[in-house]
Amino acid sequence: MSDSSPFPPVRLHSEAELARDALATPLLSRAARLARWAGPDTRVGPGGELVEEQLAGAALELGLTGDDAAAFASEAWLVAVDTRLVEIVDEEEGTVAAGPDLALLTSGGPQDVLGVWLSALETVLADASVPDLDDLVGAMGEGGTVDGGMDEEIDFSLLDWDPEAEAEFLDGVLGNLYLLTVSEGGAGEGPVPLPALAASMIVPDDMAEPTNDVLEQVSDAMMRLDDQFRLLEPVGLVDFQPVDEALMADTDEEPAASPDDMDVSRYGMVRLTPLGRYGLRARLLEAGLAAPAVGDLADKGADALLDRTFTFPPTAARAETEEWLARREPLAAARELLAAARGGDAGAPLRRLSCQQALNLVGTEAEPALRDVLDDAELGGLARVWLSEHGVADVPPPSEAMVFWLTIDTLAAQLAAEGNSEELQGLVEGLAQQHSGFFARAWRVDHPATPDVLEAMGRLHPDKKVAKEARKAAFKARSQQGG
Repeated sequence: MSDSSPFPPVRLHSEAELARDALATPLLSRAARLARWAGPDTRVGPGGELVEEQLAGAALELGLTGDDAAAFASEAWLVAVDTRLVEIVDEEEGTVAAGPDLALLTSGGPQDVLGVWLSALETVLADASVPDLDDLVGAMGEGGTVDGGMDEEIDFSLLDWDPEAEAEFLDGVLGNLYLLTVSEGGAGEGPVPLPALAASMIVPDDMAEPTNDVLEQVSDAMMRLDDQFRLLEPVGLVDFQPVDEALMADTDEEPAASPDDMDVSRYGMVRLTPLGRYGLRARLLEAGLAAPAVGDLADKGADALLDRTFTFPPTAARAETEEWLARREPLAAARELLAAARGGDAGAPLRRLSCQQALNLVGTEAEPALRDVLDDAELGGLARVWLSEHGVADVPPPSEAMVFWLTIDTLAAQLAAEGNSEELQGLVEGLAQQHSGFFARAWRVDHPATPDVLEAMGRLHPDKKVAKEARKAAFKARSQQGG
């Protein structure tokens, strides 16, 4: 998860719901069951693993059958050890007892349960980054040997495997899956095709058409991810539809590297579960990255709400504002929002824009608060627009000075939010066309952003004559403000 830019806010289920999901995951439920099954006669090896002769009993306890039963039981046991559901009492004797965190699963609160689940997740992620050692040893070629003794370390330099790079790759994939899930217009609750996820890690952004070499890398990455997501599904991180085994068996048919394939589902589909969204966000926060969740600002002041939500996608901003309003009486909330919208700093125009959007969610109960600021130099224009849009009678008309101030303020907000966008260019062209002498009046507006707004209008207007007028007006405004 190398991208340090803030992620869009994620909508999470309640901690109680997530804790129930965690307890129901196959891996954690198996680990807990084995922790309760273990007794004085249970024996483990030097690494905490169940001794081989007890694997059959563990598998039987879990109701597992088939060739993989012992492997699944062994995996669940190691998760129980790593999450402190089981603790090793005597390393020499290999005896065990119930661990300190086992009781948390039944008597702890949702946060306790989720803490245990996060520990299990870390164990599985570490395992998912480790390929089959037999395959690695085989890749060394003839003459390569690896001593598998318990007391000797493997020399990774002899193997075709970089543990740190493998972990970073998986982290990057999960970061991209999270971003695709929480972004406006992204996957949302739906699945992401495995080819698209692999391509997001391999294909450069500026590559219009992937080369054959890049496509081969994408196919290799898909097969790695297929193995890794199979491991991550039992811990509840993802819902995963694996690559169709018929494709892998057919040597003449390569895995598709393009998500536009007609039957892309055959190449694997992966979806973050609600528990997965919670888990990946927790890991992002642990890594020091900005990963907000809807509701984070509900107990903060209106200033924090207005300062932060303008960076959110529209749907997330609305959801965050609705949660904030739900905790407050409507009229009091409206007054708090208006007070936070005041100011002459660079961020004030955006705060006022966010304030206007938030007030639309309050409804007509906000009317008294808006009437109270009709004569306010910074909020009077905003108040008149809101009252008129809500069909309120007897709204006094604004003065010319207030109209121009509100125009500059609105343009400043749009400029800060979107930069030199096509929408802003259209707004600039409309203003200059509809108001003859606009620039002769606009440079006198007593607004801190007046020079910057007029300079932007000079950059954006396609008519050279009008653009020159805007630049001259910007120069006058800056001179008037002493800058």
